Formats: sequence, C-alpha cells, structure tokens
Amino acid sequence: MRISVQKSRCPQNHRCPSIRVCPAGALEQNGFEAPIVNEEKCIKCNQCVKYCPMGAIQSNA
Repeated sequence: MRISVQKSRCPQNHRCPSIRVCPAGALEQNGFEAPIVNEEKCIKCNQCVKYCPMGAIQSNA
C-alpha cells in the first residue's frame, strides 16, 4: 500500500490539516504547496487519507 497526494485535488492555499493527524510525522509541506509523503516515516495507518477534506490524499493498494 502506498499513500499519495493528488495535487489537482489539493487547493494549495493553506496549511494541510492532515499533517496534524499523522502520528508518524510522515507528511511534509513547503509553504502552501501540496503535502509530500515521506515513505520512510509512513506507517500506512491511513489517518491522513481519512482526514483530508478534499480527498487529495489517497491510499493506493
């Protein structure tokens, strides 16, 4: 399973709210750009997928 970010679905005009719910600190964001998933830190818990209001963060099984 891999977590990815669909930039076309992300408004990229604010701090990503899903960053706060990631227990592993695997989501990183530069300014207001779409977040990036650090695969080495990601524990595949899907909390960010569930929390993303725009459906931009997705789990690809």
